[in-house]
Amino acid sequence: MPITPSTELYWLVMTVSLTAVMWLPYIINRMAEQGILPALWDPFGHTEAKAAWANRMMRAHENAVENLVIFAPLVLVVHLTGQGTVLTVNACVIYFVTRLVHYLGFTFAVPLVRVVSFLAGFLCPNGAGANGVASTIACHTSCFCAREPHGGG
Repeated sequence: MPITPSTELYWLVMTVSLTAVMWLPYIINRMAEQGILPALWDPFGHTEAKAAWANRMMRAHENAVENLVIFAPLVLVVHLTGQGTVLTVNACVIYFVTRLVHYLGFTFAVPLVRVVSFLAGFLCPNGAGANGVASTIACHTSCFCAREPHGGG
């Protein structure tokens, strides 16, 4: 049975794809600064880039991964339960945009842009997840409470 992707799922895939390529520029920078083998052969993971922007970009990428762990399961719950609304779609789109803006703001050292985009992105999972999860819990609770208890005669 084919699964029809929701708009929320589309934006989750876009966000995962964006996060998946965020590492490329700072690794290419390290290879240019240190040579290919030294940049790739760091058994302890302590190689620092000389360019400050590359170090900031790496931290922005780490932050994107950390926040994706919160965002992705909530989007999947909304999709799997069919509880998507205009609020959840908008939250997913805004989350994608704010993660991109945060990444660029952090990389180019624009503090206000970085902080505001982080906060806006932080609120989006709450909008998407809270709406979908609350609706799901309410639905399952009312369905569970309306059923007859199992067992008996």
